[in-house]
Amino acid sequence: MISRISQWFVSGYPMMLLAGLLACGGAPAPHPVVGVWVVRHQGAPFPYHMYLFNADGTMQQANPDGGNPRTSDSDGKGIWASAADTVKGKFVEIMADRTTHAFLGRGEISFDVIVRGDSMIGTASARFFDAAGAPSDGPINVEMLGSRVTLP
Repeated sequence: MISRISQWFVSGYPMMLLAGLLACGGAPAPHPVVGVWVVRHQGAPFPYHMYLFNADGTMQQANPDGGNPRTSDSDGKGIWASAADTVKGKFVEIMADRTTHAFLGRGEISFDVIVRGDSMIGTASARFFDAAGAPSDGPINVEMLGSRVTLP
C-alpha cells in the first residue's frame, strides 16, 4: 500500500515544481523573432510578405497571389532556428497552374535574418522544382527587410 505521504509526494510534487518555476520568473522569454512581421523581399515578383514565427520553431509566410501571372503559390510553411545572432529558416510553397489548376511543383525559400528589436534584415534564396522534383529555377537571391507588427 502507498502511504499518504507517498501519495501526497507523487501528486503534489509536480504542482510544487510548477509553483517554484512561476515564482522564479516562469518560462524563459521567447526568441526575439517570435511574432508577426511585415517583410519586404526586394527583387521578388511581389515584394510584400507576412511572416509568423512561432516559439516552437515553426513559421508561416503569406503574400498576395499576384506575383506571377502563370502560377499560383500557396502560403509557405516552414521551420526556423537560432544560430548565434542569426535566425536561419526555410519555408516551402506549392505551385499550381492558374488556368488548368494542375500541380506545377514547389518553391523552397531559405533565409538568414538578424533581428534587432522590431526590425529584421537579411537575405533569402529561392529555388524552384517542377512536378517531378527536378530543379527548374534558381537560386534567386533577394534582400529582406522586416518590421514587427506591434500594438499602437
